[in-house]
Order: sequence, then C-alpha cells, then structure tokens
Amino acid sequence: MKTKKRIGVIAGGTSAEREVSLKSGNAIHKSLLSMGYHAVFIDAGADLCEALREEKIEIAFMALHGGSGENGAVQGLLEVMEIPYTGSGILASALAMDKEMSKKMFLAHDVPVPAFVTVEREQAGGQGRINTQLITAIVDFPLPWVVKPVAEGSSIGVSIVKSDSDIEEALKEAFSYGRKIIIEQYIAGKEIQIGILGQKALGGVEVRPSAEFYSYEAKYTPGLTQYILPPEVDEAAYDTLQTMALNAHNALGCKGATRVDFILDDSNNPYLLEVNTIPGMTETSLLPKIAKLSGMEFSDLIEEILGSVLQGED
Repeated sequence: MKTKKRIGVIAGGTSAEREVSLKSGNAIHKSLLSMGYHAVFIDAGADLCEALREEKIEIAFMALHGGSGENGAVQGLLEVMEIPYTGSGILASALAMDKEMSKKMFLAHDVPVPAFVTVEREQAGGQGRINTQLITAIVDFPLPWVVKPVAEGSSIGVSIVKSDSDIEEALKEAFSYGRKIIIEQYIAGKEIQIGILGQKALGGVEVRPSAEFYSYEAKYTPGLTQYILPPEVDEAAYDTLQTMALNAHNALGCKGATRVDFILDDSNNPYLLEVNTIPGMTETSLLPKIAKLSGMEFSDLIEEILGSVLQGED
C-alpha cells in the first residue's frame, strides 16, 4: 500500500562521498516518482533542519554516504524532529562507520576480521614528519598492510602497503581524512559483497577490479570492475558468507538494507571488512545488482526499503 506522506530523499551532504550520494539520491528520487510517491529531493547542507521543515517532510529516505549522514548524526536530527527514516538508527550507524569499534563488535560476536591496529596522529610523530619506525613497532603483523581512515567509506583514503618505503605516503593519505587510522593485515582472496534486507540475505556479488583493489575509482567508473553474480565460490562458502553477513548486520543492530563486505581467502576462510549501512544506489552500485539476482528490480528494492519504515509506523 503506497503512502501519501511526503518523502524527502536526503542526499549530497559534505562528505568525501558527496558526488556518489547525489547519484544515489537522484536514482531513488526518480524511482519513487515513477511509482507515484510524493517525493522531493533534498541536498543536505547546514540548513537541513530548515529544509525538512519547509518541505514538510514526513518520511526521510536516506541516501547520504559517509560523514554525518552515515555516522548517526543526521539520524539523530531526524529523531529529534520526529521524522521516521530508512535504514539503521543512531547507534548502529555510528558503530558501522567507525571501523575500529565495528571490528570489536564483530569479534565479540565471533565474526572473523583481519588482524588490525588503530593509530592516532600523535602516535605517528605528531604534526611533523611521520616516524615509520614508530608505526612498525606498533603493528605486530607483517607486510603487506591495508591502511585506511577509521571513518570513511567508498575506499576513500585507502592504500595497500607492500614495502617500508610505502608506509609514510599511505599514512599521510589516510591521516588527511582524520586523526585516527586503521592498519589491517592484507588478505589475498576474492572480494565478496553480501546484500541484506531486513532479516534476509539477498545473495552476493564477487567484484574483480582491474586495479589492485576495489578502489573509489574502480567502484564508480563503469568498465573498471567485473561483477560475478552469483560469486564463483563453492556452495558451503557462499552459505557461510550469507549467514555471517546477517550476523554482522545484527551484531551492530542494523535495520533496513545493508551491504556486508568480505574477503574470502584461498582456503575459503572468510574475513569481514565492513558493514555499509547506506549502500550506494548508482548504476554501478552493488546492492541493486544483488537484489536483481534475487528477483527484485530497482523499484522493488526501493519500495521494500521504504516499506520497512511504513511498517514501523503501524
């Protein structure tokens, strides 16, 4: 049953993922209009509260990626304004965006993750030159490493470090997005993404980027990544990934649609990388591809996500 309430598709924002968020938001907005919903597009800025009031928004469809839109801050604003919204709540959003805290939650729920350490800017030598000897003393696993910001998505600021000479540049890049970074043990294997909707695993996709890893460019440039649907893994491993993805979704207290990212090593051992609480909805995004594999068209997926909010109002 379609709601007659005014839906605000909240996208854009000020994070490093702004451009992708705008594409997601426009795709969602277009889909809602085509299905007959009363939807308006809102580019989230400092005046978001006023915009929501002016547009008389009654339901928020979240399409923000990264930053305050995915770390629980905008969700908190919507709670205060008593506007129901799609996706995960404040705490689950904050946990998922913080790679350190989410990994600790996964480990507490027996979901395996790559070995990791977190490093604050001061530990790396303060505001001056990065002291790589300090870093190698902190990290207790061998190269190669994956170095990334603690609180960014879309592979922004991520580097693979293969030699000591690469460490300084990788840390500078990651620290440019915040005062705390995470260093993970690099796991060679297949990159598998599992889609979750509500309490159901929709299936997954294997991504094979032409670059060294699934970088920002590989994610959002058509033709740079090969998508294998379903993943070319054995049935038992695929079942394990889907079960583990739902466990991770629930460990953080997520709601609605999420995308859970794994590395499956050559011995079929899974390692959880992260849970994305507001997956991309662009033409190259993975959740719509996974949903289509399960028989859901893009409009079906949008309506299911919206429906979870409408059911919560009953």
